[in-house]
Amino acid sequence: MSAAAKPSILHQPKQVWAVAFASVIAFMGIGLVDPILPAIAEQLHASPTDTEMLFTSYLVVTGIAMFFTSWISSRIGAKRTLLIGLALIVVFATAAALSGNVESIIAFRAGWGLGNALFISTALATIVGAASGGTGSAIILYEAALGLGIAIGPLLGGLLGSVTWRAPFFGTAALMAIGFIAITALLKGDDRADRVPTKLSAPFRALAQPALALLAAAALFYNIGFFTLLAYTPFPLGFGAMGIGLTFFGWGVGLAVTSVWVAPFLTARMKRTTVLSTVLPLLALDLGAAGLFVGSQAGLVVTVVVGGLLLGILNTVLTECVMEATDLPRSVASSSYSAIRFLGGAVAPPLATTLAGVFTAATPYYVAGGSVLVATVIVIAGHARLRRVNDGAEEPLVEAEAISDGALA
Repeated sequence: MSAAAKPSILHQPKQVWAVAFASVIAFMGIGLVDPILPAIAEQLHASPTDTEMLFTSYLVVTGIAMFFTSWISSRIGAKRTLLIGLALIVVFATAAALSGNVESIIAFRAGWGLGNALFISTALATIVGAASGGTGSAIILYEAALGLGIAIGPLLGGLLGSVTWRAPFFGTAALMAIGFIAITALLKGDDRADRVPTKLSAPFRALAQPALALLAAAALFYNIGFFTLLAYTPFPLGFGAMGIGLTFFGWGVGLAVTSVWVAPFLTARMKRTTVLSTVLPLLALDLGAAGLFVGSQAGLVVTVVVGGLLLGILNTVLTECVMEATDLPRSVASSSYSAIRFLGGAVAPPLATTLAGVFTAATPYYVAGGSVLVATVIVIAGHARLRRVNDGAEEPLVEAEAISDGALA
């Protein structure tokens, strides 16, 4: 980047800063609920499996919505899609904070998932389109917002959750309301000339592509490992909200660092399929270690942080593979892939607590590790179908899309 271009990352139009701020808050929402799961279970007299449904309802709706977000935004425009997403998050986060039972929170988290899918799927394209200094500066800004949100979410959830489990929900609603006002005031109104309508059936038909279907299947099993580590660990960890928040702050920092810097470093030097077939077994080993150390708080903290480092690499590389696997429009391929992989994430949290109740506290980690090994076998067995994903270096915009989709997981 030239010396003249460097300052542009901090000299962006106001509408770019508005979307970037809202993006930080949206990504914070991914880990915000983690530290308050035990408190919700205790104070609302809910079982661990009931509270894990807060993740499941969020992810199921997010996954289903991913099939339709490109169709919606291509017809109503980026600004309206962003505002609808933000408005839904404000409404449902506030409703969750005011709830008196866990069933209501589960339902409101589903609405929150719809809002997050609409917002995040549109934010990157909006920042790239409005930023000054070229695509490169816009992507750096977006990745910074993403990493900040991923890392701060669990920490803020722990801080606010130490007061009451309702506080993180109120905090998210307030911050998103500020983002809504900022985007309303600062983002230009009509992007009609830039719209290219997407067929409603496109994401469903995309799964007929063998390479995309293979990657989606691998991601489904991999996400069982991801969300077992994220959503189940607060229960055996045994910390209060602040301790859980600090632990997953370390997880989020690790995920952000490896997503943004380590994954591109590795794929510049190795085939993407080689990275996957190497790092997936390492994640399975980490989950196995979590099972072995389930009775040790220090051991679980280490496995969570190490898991974050590995997850950041895998999220980014898997989605980069999706972007390169077919000739489909990238928005369509990403929508199809994301919808399927979120199903794995939706299954994992209640499955983990059910297994822990029937067997031992370590069992969910061993099952999750086995699921990640299934993903490894799929990638290795489908190597011939995935030759195309190893061709050449990734363009910066596609890399940013990969990091974005990976973080949304």
